Amino acid sequence: MDATAQRRELRQRLAEQRRALSPAERIAAAQGLRRSLEQLPEYFTDTRVAGYWASHGELPLNLVIPPLAGRGQQFLLPVIGRNKHLRFAPWQSGDAVQPNRYGIPEPVAPGELLEPFQLDLVFVPLLGFDRRGHRLGHGGGYYDRSFAFLNEQVRPTEPLLVGIAYAFQELPEVRNKAWDVPLDFIATERELIDCHAPVPHPENAA
Repeated sequence: MDATAQRRELRQRLAEQRRALSPAERIAAAQGLRRSLEQLPEYFTDTRVAGYWASHGELPLNLVIPPLAGRGQQFLLPVIGRNKHLRFAPWQSGDAVQPNRYGIPEPVAPGELLEPFQLDLVFVPLLGFDRRGHRLGHGGGYYDRSFAFLNEQVRPTEPLLVGIAYAFQELPEVRNKAWDVPLDFIATERELIDCHAPVPHPENAA
């Protein structure tokens, strides 16, 4: 099996595993995710925080988003543009949404659209990850194209990219391509992983 077919099969397996979670498991994971993100100072202080509308079994942000407004932070959702480019629209609970071409809700007729470089903190959906911040996405390339400018900068910088995933989505290694944009952190229901920290070698592990 070639590498492309392997990635496709891996994506399918992880997506099925995610969709199979029960509502109770999702609620528990959402609570754990909030605890993990509370270890990240930027979650409390960054002004413009972008996320996603959970679909296809993604870890929901429903407990992560409400505290932002109370702290005077702005939450934004991605809007698909031309050439696989994402822009981001402010969104609050109760604001109207409509499905995009993938059936994922987007804000309706947003008055303001921000470019990726205008954001401070971005919660990035994914299918698989490794501890070095390499991400297995859905294959569309939207996030890699939109945040490609970060590959020309010393990381971490703004926006800070935080992958959101269930712990079972961790993989031993994700082979990255030249255009892939690595993550700065990964937040799961169990922990916050700093992707810039040295990864211990097995022989050095306790």
